[in-house]
Amino acid sequence: MNEVLETKKLNIAIQGVPGSFHHQVAQQYFGENIDLGGFHTFEEVAKSVESGTADFAVMAIENSIAGAILPNYDIIDRHNLFVFDEYYLPISHNLMVWPGQGIADIHEVRSHPMAILQCKVFFAQHPHIRLIDDVDTAYVAQVIAEKKLKGVGAIASPKAAEYYGLEIIASNIQTVKNNFTRFILLQREKPEIKEVPSKASLKITIHNQKGGLAKLLTVMSEHDLDLTKIQSIPVINKPWEYAFFIDTLIGDYDRFRQAIGQIQESFGEVKIFGEYQNRKI
Repeated sequence: MNEVLETKKLNIAIQGVPGSFHHQVAQQYFGENIDLGGFHTFEEVAKSVESGTADFAVMAIENSIAGAILPNYDIIDRHNLFVFDEYYLPISHNLMVWPGQGIADIHEVRSHPMAILQCKVFFAQHPHIRLIDDVDTAYVAQVIAEKKLKGVGAIASPKAAEYYGLEIIASNIQTVKNNFTRFILLQREKPEIKEVPSKASLKITIHNQKGGLAKLLTVMSEHDLDLTKIQSIPVINKPWEYAFFIDTLIGDYDRFRQAIGQIQESFGEVKIFGEYQNRKI
């Protein structure tokens, strides 16, 4: 993190409440001396950065088990935000309850749908527990603590259990133990590139032509661009045209720029969300 970020108390927008995984990333990346803006939805997070209410945002974009959070790509696009960095957080999901209860006492567990998805195998062993989607992992922990709810559990981080005074009755319940979530760091202005980037996030819209996707992939391969993610969505009001959200590793920056130019000239439109450093562990 650069010196500018360290000298100013920043307002960081996240989806969720204190104790959430987004909160962890915000503190680990920007430091603990921040003003945290917690929102219920990712849409509200993006709006806060777009309006200038928040300086930056932390947003989950994909998980090593559950895959991409596709709507977030569209949110970034619609609110004209830029990616200036990424952060990989190892995820530990834990079943936590109001103190003094065991798993036999729990009839309902609530959490974010992605967290529930990542813990399906564990809960298959406890069929008496009903799983309910909620807005955020730590938010459920907060509600249990505030209302002293019994019979209800939350799936959340150890930080959430500590923050809200809950008891963890089952640790690391995610199906795959080597579980990471990739977060992106967002800002309103186009970031200044201070070192040669090794990764880029793009939106490429292909014109309605035969073999358009194949041509796109060929151009990127010929320029040694290694795609780490590709997701497609139809273009509204343009039948049979598709936009592709792409993350690609950059081996040679000059060749990357050449590829972008060739795509724009030949058969597609390119929007660059960000050029930054690959932080994959």
